[in-house]
Amino acid sequence: MSDASDDKGNDESGRSTDDVLSGVGPRLRRLRKEREVTLAALSRATGISVSTLSRLESGLRKPSLELLLPIARAHQVPLDELVGAPPVRDPRIRAEPIRRHGRTYWPLTRQPGGLQAFKVVVPASEERPEPRTHEGYEWLYVLSGRLRLVLGEHDVVLTAGEAAEFDTRVPHWFGSAGGGPAEFLSLFGPQGERMHVRARPAGDERSG
Repeated sequence: MSDASDDKGNDESGRSTDDVLSGVGPRLRRLRKEREVTLAALSRATGISVSTLSRLESGLRKPSLELLLPIARAHQVPLDELVGAPPVRDPRIRAEPIRRHGRTYWPLTRQPGGLQAFKVVVPASEERPEPRTHEGYEWLYVLSGRLRLVLGEHDVVLTAGEAAEFDTRVPHWFGSAGGGPAEFLSLFGPQGERMHVRARPAGDERSG
């Protein structure tokens, strides 16, 4: 058997609808008192009778949109302020940067395991390449600057708009190749998991 409170509904803060409505009356009275407005003056401004306004503030009259809208206009406040609606949560992800070996990594994914995405900034330096190995597979795309990539026997410089992918079990190292920092996106996954690009070349008329 379901809990009776299930039928009343909850807002984002866990309050039931009845709890929200019960708080409207005291909030209306407090707002009116703070603005030093009498019931009679508010009645003239809203067209709502003094008795109805009084019953709203005492909780004897259930608040409705038809009653709250003119009161909100008279006080020049948002309707949410009368109802006490919870604030909308900020949808932005505020990732904390990770600093390692002089480089700064911004995580762009939050789930553990699988492919991980980072924005990486490598400062300008005269650091000597020290290739390392580890399990995994990496794909990177240069956003700005010049990125030097040492991979096994290869020593290449990537510029903005260029990409590279490699097995991280091959000794590798990267650093800035110019007078300023290099910035790139990195997708890193477990061994055997690669990024798949599904796109048809321009002018390819063959059916997929």
